[in-house]
Order: sequence, then C-alpha cells, then structure tokens
Amino acid sequence: MNERIIMDYTTVSRICMAETSKKPLPGYGRGASRAGRRRPDQCTGILRLLCAASFILILVALSPVMADSKYMTGTPDLNAHISGTNEFSPGDDIYLPVVIENTGLNQFKIVESGIIDANDLSSTAKQLTVTLDPSDAPIVIKADPQVVGDLPGSGTATAMFHITVSQDAPAGTYQIPVTMDYTYLYRQNQEGETLAYEYKDASETLLVPMKIKSVLQLALSGVDTENLVAGNEGYVDLTVQNVGYEDGRNAAIIVRQDNQSPFTPTEGSEYIGDFPRGAAVNARFRVLVSGNALQKTYPLTVMVNYKNAEGDYVNSEPETIGVPVGGKVQFSVTPVSASVLPGEKSVVVVQYQNTGGATAYNAQARITAVDPFTTDDDTAFLGTMAPGDIRRAAFDISVANGATAKAYGVDSVVIYQDSLDNQVTSDHVNVNVQIIPAPGIVSLIVIPVIIVIALAAVALIARRIYTKWFRAR
Repeated sequence: MNERIIMDYTTVSRICMAETSKKPLPGYGRGASRAGRRRPDQCTGILRLLCAASFILILVALSPVMADSKYMTGTPDLNAHISGTNEFSPGDDIYLPVVIENTGLNQFKIVESGIIDANDLSSTAKQLTVTLDPSDAPIVIKADPQVVGDLPGSGTATAMFHITVSQDAPAGTYQIPVTMDYTYLYRQNQEGETLAYEYKDASETLLVPMKIKSVLQLALSGVDTENLVAGNEGYVDLTVQNVGYEDGRNAAIIVRQDNQSPFTPTEGSEYIGDFPRGAAVNARFRVLVSGNALQKTYPLTVMVNYKNAEGDYVNSEPETIGVPVGGKVQFSVTPVSASVLPGEKSVVVVQYQNTGGATAYNAQARITAVDPFTTDDDTAFLGTMAPGDIRRAAFDISVANGATAKAYGVDSVVIYQDSLDNQVTSDHVNVNVQIIPAPGIVSLIVIPVIIVIALAAVALIARRIYTKWFRAR
C-alpha cells in the first residue's frame, strides 16, 4: 500500500514537472500585451500547489485503511468531594460517600501505520485506593482504605466510609484529608511488533470540608427520687446541664419511657425558658411505677426541645439516666386469735406488718368473708404505717351452723394512700381462721361433773386445813 502511495505521488510529480517545463501558454509570450501577460513562475506555483493538494487527498483517502493510533500525553487528574450533605451533628453515626472524579484527558493522538494500539491509556488511574484520615476532626473512622479499582478519564467512583462523630464534638468546619494511591501509564515503547509499557505509582492527598453543627447537648449530673416505689406514683428530680455549643431558647425538658422500663410519666415535661451554654437547671417530674417493678435501678430517657439559631424547634440528642425504684408496699399477716365455733359469732384478731419500702398513709385492713363465714364489719382502721410498723385489726365473724371443722383462708387486703394522695390497694393476703368442733352431749355432761368434783376436792382440802390449824388454837 505504501509503495502505491509513493508511486502515485511520483506520477503526480512527474506530470507537474512536465507541465511546468512546456512552452508558455498564450498570453505569456513575447508578443503579449503588458496588461494580459502573466509571469511563468506564477503558473508554476499554482501547479505545484495543485499537485501537493492531490497528494494530501490521496493520503486522507487511504489512511483509515492502513493506520493505527497512539496517544502521546495525558495523566490522571483526580478531585474529591462528599456526596450530598457535608453537615453533621455530634453523635451522628453515618456512612460517608466520598466521590472521586478523574478529569484527566489524552491531549494528543498520533495516527500512523505500523503503530500497535495500546490497551491502557495514560489518563487512567489504575488500582485506585482511597484512604480517609480524621486529622484533627472529632470523628472516628470505622472503615479500612477502600479499593475503587481502575478509574478512566472523565469517570467517577464512590468510596463509602463508616464514621462516627464524637458526642462532644466542637462546632466548626474541618478539613478531612482524602489520600488517593494509584498507578498510571507513564510511557509506552514499541519495538517492531512488541509494545512495552512503563507504569508509575502516584499518591495525592486532597482536603474535603466537613461541618459539625452547633447543637445543644445534655449532661445529667444528678438524680433524686421521692416515694418512687413499685405500684405507686412518685417524683424524679433531675439536674440538667447544657454542655453543647448552642444556646437553647424556649426550652422544655422532657422525660419519656425507655424500652422495658416500668416508668410512665404523668407529668413528663417542664418548661425552663432560655437554656444557654453552660447553664444548669433542676427539674421535677411525676411518674407512675408499674406494680410489677422490682427493687432496682431502671433507665429513664431525657431530652430537651428548644428553638435553635435558625428559628426551628428541634430535640437534643436523648440521654439516659438510671433511676432507683424502691420495693413496693407489702403487708404480712399473722393471726393472733382466729379460732371460732360453728354457729357462733367470734372476734378474730389479725396482726398486719408493713414489709415494703414506703409509708402507707391512712391504711385500712379489709377482709372478704365467704361461706361459711359472714361479717357485719369487714374493715378495720390501721392508720399510717411506715416500713416495719405493726398494727392489729379485729373483725367480728359469724360461722354457719354445721360448718366443717378445719382451717380456712380468709382473703384480706390493705387499702392506703401514697405520698401523692393516690389510693392504692395492696396485694392480697390470706388470714388463716380455724373452725374448731362444737362440743357433743358427752362433753356437756362430763365437763360439769369434772368441774363439780374439782370444786368439792378444793373445798375438802380447805376445810381440813382450817380444822387443823385454826380450830385447834
């Protein structure tokens, strides 16, 4: 093909030379007028220009068939930025997308026969690895360097990093170093039909901005309780401090039930107004404790709703504090006199003791009489009973005729008021009442006889003593 191009060019050249060596055309001879005469060198130049143009057209027409390409210059040009928002709050746990963009271009391209096409381009960042460094930013990076792979020119790739912003992170804008390590095609050498590649390693570090927002943050420095026992309403007193970097306006402290917590707030918020940085306030909340709560410490969640600098009402990050719960008010019973006869009315005396962890105010003991018992008065006043106090209660109980002699359980509860004047009913307890057998006919005869004999023996002994000691004198 090359020989054909050379032959075509030679032919064209010969034609051009032959044409330029001929005699002048009419108008160029000695007899021509000055106005219509043209110089021979002008004609020669035009013909040569036409010949050169013909040669170029032949090359252009034949070059797609015979030529390969070669890129001479161009290197990777990498940029980095955070995709989406780059503004975060203290305590955030996020996956941070870092976008890498390659704006590298191949500037020159040579098209020539005999060149072997290269598989790699010099603008491609090969084996790209991205590393995120916290530097002085208050963040913890929980991800290893991310392998992105090959990134061609005009291409983008995203590296994802798991990070956590510190709870006490100061507000401000931080520059996060992003390091990109890669390999690129530095040079390619062709020797005959062999193409040799030469690669170089490169490393670039760029800074991407990250903003930590100014927020109000809580610190719970104290907790106290009042009458906080299982089954009762009580108070929780908290000391709350703003340790963040923003002043809160129109602030209100809120408590809410934590998962698996026995607390149900009945007065769960307290307005405190302005809550500037560094300020500390005391707040009291009224909560109801579940009746099945144990005597131990349970979690309570606290947060602040406030108006921020942008004029929006937002909630602070919630904080959890442990609140102790006392043992519920419980009573034990001990029968003092609880033996009755069938068909009779008797007084049953029962002893009650407060074995719980709180005071029972205006306590009353109550029994529930069921067959074979009846009662006209099922309530006895016990008064205020602090933990450990003991009181006795007496109940008039009638027993049905023909009742079986055995031990019975009579249900009893104590109704009292807690420190917030709520009426509370204790757990049920059983009072053991014993029905003893009624005396038979034999007993009615024998017992009086025994009594008469005993009295006669006492009288006889008394008479002998009198006769022996007093009459003899």
